[in-house]
Amino acid sequence: MQLNPGKTLLSAIDKANADLRSLSLKIHSHPELGYQEYYAHKTVTDFMAERGFNVTRHACGIETAFIAEYVHQGNNLDDKTPLRSVGFCSEYDALALGGSGDKVVLGQGCGHNLICTAGVAAALGVKAAMEKHNIRGRVRLLGTPAEESLGGKIPMLERGAFDGLDACMMIHPGQFDVLYRQPLGVGRLEIEYRGKAAHASSSPWEGINALDAIAMAYNAIGQLRQQTLPSNRIHSIVTNGGQAANTSMTTQYRANKNEDLNKLHDQLIEIYEAAAEATGCTVKIEKAMEYMPLHNNSILADRYGAYMESFGVHYNSRQVDETTPAGSTDMGNVTHALPGIHPVFNIASLEGVREPGLSTHSLLFAERSGTELAHKTVIRAAKALSLTGLDVLLDGEFTKKAKDEFDQSKK
Repeated sequence: MQLNPGKTLLSAIDKANADLRSLSLKIHSHPELGYQEYYAHKTVTDFMAERGFNVTRHACGIETAFIAEYVHQGNNLDDKTPLRSVGFCSEYDALALGGSGDKVVLGQGCGHNLICTAGVAAALGVKAAMEKHNIRGRVRLLGTPAEESLGGKIPMLERGAFDGLDACMMIHPGQFDVLYRQPLGVGRLEIEYRGKAAHASSSPWEGINALDAIAMAYNAIGQLRQQTLPSNRIHSIVTNGGQAANTSMTTQYRANKNEDLNKLHDQLIEIYEAAAEATGCTVKIEKAMEYMPLHNNSILADRYGAYMESFGVHYNSRQVDETTPAGSTDMGNVTHALPGIHPVFNIASLEGVREPGLSTHSLLFAERSGTELAHKTVIRAAKALSLTGLDVLLDGEFTKKAKDEFDQSKK
């Protein structure tokens, strides 16, 4: 009996299951920080090249980024119908124990080995269906480094890695199943105040105390929190409390709407500049990164959700999901450039039961992300993701609806 494309896809992922498990464990056991994922980069690019993908290593001028693509022209080489394209993202960076610059590695406390596996599995499934059933289209796997720190998707987006895609999707491990995950937008500002050194006993009045500027700014940010939305977040650390006449601090700010994110940014700039003026210091402000809030495409999300529900997964309503925002991701920037989704799957249960005490960015989550159960959950979710991607290639009306919704929301 001739299999239909969906069954071919599912069969291909099942056939690759042992290899996918091995790939996941290799990345899990070799945690690497953002833009240092050399082992993961080689391991995954070799894996994709061996399976017939056209692989661009060190893509977009980024040492640990890659693009793996497969294109099928269909039965008729003279076919002039649009060649629809779908993309999946794989992340593989690990967490630092004390921050993005810390050399002590927490490991896969956010389960990026599972995210990587999901993208690979989804791409393999779509490719198998395209080959067996002569489906015209393109499937592209994007290896996106440094999600936990500086956001590798952002320069890749700017340098054309996502160009030509009708949709791009990824999934994320968590402690529960969430269809309409709503990560906050986040920005990070690096601030340096420069004062003037003076002798503390003979002429202190000649000096300018940069620590005063830091203290003033830090306290003013604390006051600002009282007048911000409940969905906003602001958190600062002092990175240099005083060497010679200079001090520095880092502030991250979050919001679930772009206009609120921009407003927080402008308010913080006013605070830093006012503290400099009040103390006589000079100030240098650098925006280190900014992730936009996730922009879910409901056409894609509902199709993925329907597949997951057919596998036995149950979800809260969209209203519940979107009123409890959490986390931040550079995938947000991608979803503002083209239709995309970023659902969450429960790694601790196939029945949707939450494990007490389990949360991302923890040693326990790092341990759980290497289990056989976690692998079963990611394969199930990757199948739904792959089937949704296949629909992008097969169903022009479905793809048009996703694009129309995206275009309308941008207006």
